[in-house]
Amino acid sequence: MHHSFSRISVYIAGTLVAALSLAGCSKPKPAAPPSGPPEVGIITIKPEKVVLTTELSGRTIPRQIAEVRPQVSGIILKRLFTEGSDVSAGQPLYQIDSATFEAAYASAKAAQARVEANLVSLRLTEGRYRDLVKIKAVSRQDYDNASAQLKQAEAELAAAKAAVETARINVAYSKVTAPISGRIGRSNVTNGALVTASQPTALATIQQLDSMYVDMTQSTADLLKLRQNLASGVLKKSSSAQVKLLLEDGSAYPVPGTLKFSEVTVDPSTGSVTLRAVFPNPKQFLLPGMFVRAILVDGVQENAILVPQRGVTRNPKGDAVVMLVGAEEKAEPRPIKVVRTVGNSWLVSDGLKAGDRVILEGLQKARPGTPVKAVPFGSAPAVAPAGSPQPPAAKK
Repeated sequence: MHHSFSRISVYIAGTLVAALSLAGCSKPKPAAPPSGPPEVGIITIKPEKVVLTTELSGRTIPRQIAEVRPQVSGIILKRLFTEGSDVSAGQPLYQIDSATFEAAYASAKAAQARVEANLVSLRLTEGRYRDLVKIKAVSRQDYDNASAQLKQAEAELAAAKAAVETARINVAYSKVTAPISGRIGRSNVTNGALVTASQPTALATIQQLDSMYVDMTQSTADLLKLRQNLASGVLKKSSSAQVKLLLEDGSAYPVPGTLKFSEVTVDPSTGSVTLRAVFPNPKQFLLPGMFVRAILVDGVQENAILVPQRGVTRNPKGDAVVMLVGAEEKAEPRPIKVVRTVGNSWLVSDGLKAGDRVILEGLQKARPGTPVKAVPFGSAPAVAPAGSPQPPAAKK
């Protein structure tokens, strides 16, 4: 029994030694450190022509808007339009009770007829007295009286005609018409409502939607900076006055607009000026009061230097810094001055020139003063040399 236990112990010990030996043999060897300087992806700076734009927020405004108000007082007998429809200039919208205006018109015409009848007799009398005074058959005083009565009657006729025209206009005003063509909104009055001449509340509102204004605001600081860049020659003024529009959902409005003017007065509450552009709206897709973003062309820079944003970092002072590959193929930091973003790049005003090689990929490997191997950014990585450790295969 003792000998059997000894044989089992020796067997177990041998098994453990063999297992440990196999485990030691299967342990992976440490990867060899990579030979040579680390690879970094670079781009070579090349000046290019860039069109600089500014994005401003704005609101759409109808190019023409008219509030319909009555010019005479009376009772609304009938509304003559459909709410929300398109109306034409001169189209009847409301009918006001015109009975009193028609009666006043008839009375004015009767007064004019009475004056005209009296005027016929006075003209005949003045003609006869003109001939008789020459032969001294009547006194000069009698002729003067007849002439004065004729002139007074002619003045009364002119006043009567004016009264007739006023009465006729009041009759015409009893039918309220559209002052402009466009889309009319809801009616603020119903049949039977009493309206007064030039009342503060509009009966309805008409808006012309075939073209729309877009009013944008720009800060005076940005405006002054733009003018300084144009004056110094950094930017060249663009010949294009076209404006592009982005809608609230970010989609682009398909029809470009035209910049009309900018205000000369600064709003003291916001420190900004207003710019106005006009956009065609043939399908009436733009509605009054919409929030939009307009893209304006500031100018053109012929030899702009752009560097992708991924290659720009900030030092503890907050200055922009890029990492370059120097003449000795060593990484070196370079502080730069950036003006603004252009797409996904920075527009550089100072610190870079044509031919500089900026590191975009492998910045964590490019320590200042250390050698690096520059390869074009986005190129495939170099093939590993024979005998170098390969990455482990993915587990199934």
